[in-house]
Amino acid sequence: MSQLNMRRTIRLGLLAGVVAVSVSAIGMAVTFDERDIITGLLTLGQILLYSIPLLIGYIVVRGDDEVKVGPGLLNGLVAGLFTALPLVALILLTVIWPGIRVAMPNVSPVLIEFLTFDQGEVVGSILLILIMMILGALGAGFHLLPERVQKPLLSGITWTLGIGLFSEILINIFRPFPRQLIRIIFGTKGIQPLLAVIIFVVATVFTVWWEAGGRDRFQDRKAALTTEQESRLGRVGKVALVILILTLPWILGIYLSEVLDVVGVFILMGLGLNIVVGFAGLLDLGYVAFFAIGAYVMGLLTSTGDLGLGLPFWVALPFSILAATTAGIILGIPVLRMRGDYLAIVTLGFGEIIRVLVASDLLKPIIGGAQGIIKIGRPTVPIVNFVFDRPQTFYYLILIGCLLAIWVSSRLRDRRPGRRWMALREDEDVAEAMGIHLVSTKLLAFAIGAAFGGLAGGIFASRLASIFPHSFGLLISINVLSLIIVGGIGSLPGVIVGALFLIGLPELLREFAEYRLLLYGALIIVMMLVRPEGLWPSPIRRRELHAEDDIADHEGPHHEQVADLV
Repeated sequence: MSQLNMRRTIRLGLLAGVVAVSVSAIGMAVTFDERDIITGLLTLGQILLYSIPLLIGYIVVRGDDEVKVGPGLLNGLVAGLFTALPLVALILLTVIWPGIRVAMPNVSPVLIEFLTFDQGEVVGSILLILIMMILGALGAGFHLLPERVQKPLLSGITWTLGIGLFSEILINIFRPFPRQLIRIIFGTKGIQPLLAVIIFVVATVFTVWWEAGGRDRFQDRKAALTTEQESRLGRVGKVALVILILTLPWILGIYLSEVLDVVGVFILMGLGLNIVVGFAGLLDLGYVAFFAIGAYVMGLLTSTGDLGLGLPFWVALPFSILAATTAGIILGIPVLRMRGDYLAIVTLGFGEIIRVLVASDLLKPIIGGAQGIIKIGRPTVPIVNFVFDRPQTFYYLILIGCLLAIWVSSRLRDRRPGRRWMALREDEDVAEAMGIHLVSTKLLAFAIGAAFGGLAGGIFASRLASIFPHSFGLLISINVLSLIIVGGIGSLPGVIVGALFLIGLPELLREFAEYRLLLYGALIIVMMLVRPEGLWPSPIRRRELHAEDDIADHEGPHHEQVADLV
């Protein structure tokens, strides 16, 4: 390794150390340490802190494909050392400055015990440095392993940690089984060491088999299928998927069904905003306004309280959608000539106006003000006297709404309106020059997107049976926009994936809710740097973002030949 590379290693190590100090000083390490991954052996806080030297050790040698074992491990050790030094400085600072908690409340004795392994400041600091150096060398050594070894190990580690992290889901699913069996497999939070070993071995062995020839045999068998057999397997797979979707809430239980309902409402809103932002390219930061309008119209029409009319849910739902659609058109008319940041600011203002109005005393006699609307009616099926009053039953109502929104979005995307929206997204001036009527195209996008928001709001109000102004803050719009970005702008499957990542995971890890916005921001930054097209991008978006890379790949060999000739 050259001197320049060593300086780079020191710089990256110090940067990783600053990150480690940050997650410790804001309380994340201690809070996450309360969640077991492997009972009695490994916690989420330990993974959060000690994965930093592992990653930085891997990164410092990743850029050099010809690195040798000795220099590579040396750079990993140095990276781990300089990752530990800022943490050691924090530990010593608590000794020099006993009143540090006045400025940094989360730098508590519990944190110092966590960092020093409850061995005192001096001995604990030495242990911390040694462990960080070893982890840095392990990260560098992982890169030095052959790829056929890296993949199985990474697969085994990922599956083990993933199942340990979401063990509470499995505990809820296996709750009907004997308690003694559950205690053998799971701890209070996390999985037992025996199960962790089994998962690691199974995942590793399967990956080795898959890479050694299992994939080829699978593809050969798939290629040997006749058209009729492929069609039959496809139908069987679709039937199995439908059965799984329909029985999912009864498998998962009440709590996880509640999480699915929340995710489903955000999927419905995401599908609406995806038309405005993803298809038409109109940045809307006030989408929560349509959600609030749909919810309040549903509340006013179905509530059996002083403010409501007591109408059935099915009668009120079209009015919720119609009111939100009208609001979308009203918003669209004054912003027809606005683009980009200006459009975002105006829509943001519209959303805040709606929020202030529903919380104001001016409209309190009509919509309840800060006290909201209560006793909102539940959806019922009169013929069989069936009431949607549980998370498992509301799941089906939300599922129908999401399927309807997906069907409408896909039909519009693949037809003339969708092509007009995409032309508008690429360049308004060129789209207008081609004969596309910008006014009707924009208003159609705002109207349909708002309609989905009104539908989500109506279902949301009926599900909770009460609504209050604080449920319709700016953060709702930010969440919906974020899940579109993370999932893939303009992608219908991406909306679902983004909602599962940004809404479902925080709901499952509710004890870490205070760090939700921090993790949101970090995830979006990582996505923009590593995978700007999203987790499940649309084919068009993928081609747009990787067009230059594809051109470079095709032209690269030609340019090299020309250079050789010159």
